[in-house]
Amino acid sequence: MKRIDQVQGWLSRVQTIEADVGELQKSQSQEIKNLCLGGYCSKNFKSSYKFGKDVAKRLQLLASLKDEGNFEKVAERVPEDPAVEEPIEPTIIGQESAFDEVWRFISEEQVGIIGLYGTGGVGKTTLLKQINNKFCNEGHDFDLVIWVVVSKDLKLEKIQEEIGKKIGSSVETWGYRSLEDKAREIFNILRRKKFVLFLDDIWEPVNLIKVGVPIPNPNNANKVVFTTRFEEVCGKMEAQKKLRVECLAFKEAWKLFQTKIGDDVLQSHPSIPELAKIVAKECGGLPLALSTIGRAMACKKTPIEWIDAIDLLRSSSAEFSGMDEVYPRLKFSYDRLPSDNVRSCFLYCCLFPEDYSISKRELVDFWIGEGILDGYDGDRAIIRGYSIIGDLVRACLLEEDDGCVKMHDVVRDMALWVTCEIEKEKGIFYVHTGSRLTEVPEIEKWENVRRMSLMYNEIENLVEAPRCPRLETLFMNNNHLRMVSDDFFHHMNSLKVLNFAGNWRLNQVTLLGISKLVTLQYLDLSWVCILELPLELKALVNLKYLNLDYAHKLSKIPRQLISSFSKLQVLKVLHCGLLFEADEDSVLFNDGEFLIDELLCLKLLTVLSISFKSSNVLQNFLRSHKLASCAQTVCLRRLKDSKSLHVSTVTAIKHLHTLYMLDCQELEELKIDCGEQVQSIREVHHRFCNLQKVDLSNCNVLKDLTWLLLAPTLKQIMISSSNNIEVIVSEPKLEEVQRIMGNLIPFEKLEFLKFFRLPNLKSIHWTALPFPCLNAMRVVECPQLKKLPLDSNSAKERKIVITGEEEWWKELQWEDEATQSTFLPCFNSKLYG
Repeated sequence: MKRIDQVQGWLSRVQTIEADVGELQKSQSQEIKNLCLGGYCSKNFKSSYKFGKDVAKRLQLLASLKDEGNFEKVAERVPEDPAVEEPIEPTIIGQESAFDEVWRFISEEQVGIIGLYGTGGVGKTTLLKQINNKFCNEGHDFDLVIWVVVSKDLKLEKIQEEIGKKIGSSVETWGYRSLEDKAREIFNILRRKKFVLFLDDIWEPVNLIKVGVPIPNPNNANKVVFTTRFEEVCGKMEAQKKLRVECLAFKEAWKLFQTKIGDDVLQSHPSIPELAKIVAKECGGLPLALSTIGRAMACKKTPIEWIDAIDLLRSSSAEFSGMDEVYPRLKFSYDRLPSDNVRSCFLYCCLFPEDYSISKRELVDFWIGEGILDGYDGDRAIIRGYSIIGDLVRACLLEEDDGCVKMHDVVRDMALWVTCEIEKEKGIFYVHTGSRLTEVPEIEKWENVRRMSLMYNEIENLVEAPRCPRLETLFMNNNHLRMVSDDFFHHMNSLKVLNFAGNWRLNQVTLLGISKLVTLQYLDLSWVCILELPLELKALVNLKYLNLDYAHKLSKIPRQLISSFSKLQVLKVLHCGLLFEADEDSVLFNDGEFLIDELLCLKLLTVLSISFKSSNVLQNFLRSHKLASCAQTVCLRRLKDSKSLHVSTVTAIKHLHTLYMLDCQELEELKIDCGEQVQSIREVHHRFCNLQKVDLSNCNVLKDLTWLLLAPTLKQIMISSSNNIEVIVSEPKLEEVQRIMGNLIPFEKLEFLKFFRLPNLKSIHWTALPFPCLNAMRVVECPQLKKLPLDSNSAKERKIVITGEEEWWKELQWEDEATQSTFLPCFNSKLYG
């Protein structure tokens, strides 16, 4: 509070008179001594007269001041400084670009609400404090800069109180006032102000109207900037701009880590800098982990201590000093997930190795296989699975990566900590991935395990039969398995998910023991070299997912086996039985014609990957609209009895995602009849809207691939070992197709392009193309390709990495000097071969 000016002036006059009276009192004793005749006369008449006159004057002034001193209001609340500096680390590393972007958002008139989101400990609050403090240190035209920490337990009253203190309201009198009354007072003050409101750490949307905050708009030029862990909160807060605060790149992470451990530690032994870099990498660029672990290592000056720290972080990170601070903060995001089902889906992701790209669809299939999504049927389960992935990405617990998701290393460690310390009563997770294990864990360690992941190890034999009645998921993929005993599965009475993929050394005739797993719902035997499936697998009546892709030696799949899996939803038999001719008892006999009959019995089938060796079998397959709608990955291999194939045949597979055309030595063309009705061409274009990858090899009669133009979402094109191909897109057909399709931009979504051993290839496209998404182009052994469809405008603001032979690169012809200058730095011959 501050005295009003009128009171301050009155007090100043009182203090002046008080000083004068003090001087008179000093003279009082001398004047009394001058008195005589009983005080009626003075020895110094002149002095006494002056003293009396001064006293009378002061008494008159005091009387006047006393009358003036009757004030109704003596003080008023002092307005605070527009911004108050927040405490912050003296050195901030790696947030410069994010800071600049947020500041630019604030300066845009049309932007009123800005959301900063990211995983816990990534530096959102630090970034927000930097923005706040810039208002303290630089001139601005805002009347108020308000900082409020919201935190997990949202209370509107607390937000109102913090705002009330800033705007000068008497918050001490608010105890008995309603939320609406306080909101009204805040609103009536803020609507006349230009303000910035910082809301730090919000977990759910804040209703600004209920708080009393005027909604920012271009007319009032107010700003609301908030931080949150959840992207969905940005949407619910109607943020006009949002920014994900990312983990630090290693260069910045290493700088931050160095500041925490100090130069004296780094210089204490020649080996420590390299060991320290390994420790810093284990933090995955998360500032919270870098700071916490850096401080813990700031006194470690011997290599042995650093080696021990690396081992601990990789094996039992929860035991590392300081992680008891990191994990609980990250766990808040886990606790905030909407249901136990979603939390279970999240924890499932820690079964995969560090930095592993998990296919979204495969992850959903795992969840379905284990029964996490049992409350949903068929396509609804898939939709629900993708929705949960979205929830986890928006909660910044997973990172999205082009059809895949990744789990940050520290988030993964937190998830493992949760399974061991928090959720262990629901079943133990045993995860040792990429650890170079040569043997499975001891028998006694299996007993209470619910989910076990031993992916990417070097285990060769599975002999003993562990007792694990609770085990539901077992990941044994990408090991060095050579032998699996039939007894190994004997006591796995609850197993639902079994992943044996990538064990290409497994050359057993069969895996009979799997037939004992009657609860099994998910079985992955892709890239496994067993020779046959046993008929006893009919016992797997609950099987929903079966992957036999690239089981090259699997030539015998007994008839009536596939059709017996009545609950099967996903079947993958791409390149299955490729190396050996199937006998008459196999559904793969006679180019797989019996397989089509069995597929027709699978009423719940929704996803299929399959190879065709005969156009007759292909046509038989396409007669079933149900089967055609299930196929997502198709290989046309050898394709006997067909020299010509109409593009519409392929587009009948309307959900086709990946197309392989391999060893089709008789196929001369894929026809596009441009003379057909416009509607027909447009229908082909529409049906190709899911096709993202084309891999064509050893098709020696084909000459051009203009039909690729009709696949608008193609991301990858790989053409190899096809001697007669001269042009990818031919000019006359292109012009006709473009006339029909209108403003067609060829290869608008293309990201990767590979041409390998195409001795007669002369042209990719007759003019330069923009290639807005192209990242990489590889050209190997294509000696007649003298010009690329590029100009100086191709891939603007992006770099296309072009790989090939040095000699080929030197002989390339360019559109002009500007094009050559643009792409010369893009060449890389090191990756060749």
